Amino acid sequence: MKFCNVGGKLLDFHIPKIMGILNMTPDSFFDGGKHNNLNNALDRVGTMLEEGADIIDVGAYSSRPGARVVDFQEELDRLLPIVDAIRKTYPNAVLSIDTFRADVAIEAVKYGAHIINDVGGGNLDEKMFTTIARLGVPYVLMHSKGTPETMQNETAYQDLINDITSDLTKKIEALRSAGVKDIIVDPGFGFAKTLEQNYLLLSRIEELRVLGLPILGAVSRKSMIYKLLNSSPQEALNGTSVLNTILLFKGVEMIRVHDVKEAVEVRKLVMKTRAGEAKRSSYYE
Repeated sequence: MKFCNVGGKLLDFHIPKIMGILNMTPDSFFDGGKHNNLNNALDRVGTMLEEGADIIDVGAYSSRPGARVVDFQEELDRLLPIVDAIRKTYPNAVLSIDTFRADVAIEAVKYGAHIINDVGGGNLDEKMFTTIARLGVPYVLMHSKGTPETMQNETAYQDLINDITSDLTKKIEALRSAGVKDIIVDPGFGFAKTLEQNYLLLSRIEELRVLGLPILGAVSRKSMIYKLLNSSPQEALNGTSVLNTILLFKGVEMIRVHDVKEAVEVRKLVMKTRAGEAKRSSYYE
């Protein structure tokens, strides 16, 4: 059974976890500007928790392709007030921080954050791995190449799945050497990958089980959905639910979503179906 130690409590993955997204940014691709106000953001957190979110993932730096650079202080100014407010208003909430900066991670954990979700996978801040080890918090290691400004020019691979696995393996070894105990891997849908590569990754994501770690799938309202369907992020909820269903059937332990209620429903239906499959299998043994 895979699990993580979150603030002294075990977060196990017997039931896949739902990570709800809270963007404190004006330029995120789907909900930029919606939650910049502290009260709006806190209301959104309350709604996601009521709908069944297991983790709230707070981001203050848009990592979408082509996003503008945000300096350290601006990221902190966006991030810390909401982290402080969540910890005071919802003290039992599990908080993840979406940042690639080690110094932001340090400040966020001081304010009560539990998990660091690094879209840079250690590439964008050489201090990140040793910082995570020192902080003693779970770490989401995402595969990517380049920066938000350049990643879409970094899509050359010899073998997509093998290259992702090799890159993550090397980083897991570095994290273990640094003393990091709890690692979740994210193959990075949409990061340094073409539309075709994203669907190849989706079709073969179970091959990442060789890493022996929980896998996070993050496809919510991304361009791999709305570009294929010739629509928009605002129209991509149905497609998101379809892909989240596929991810959960393939055994992914966590999904990161904008729409918690719908994701919880997907999880309930998938788990019921998987339970039925298990009963059928035991019947024929």
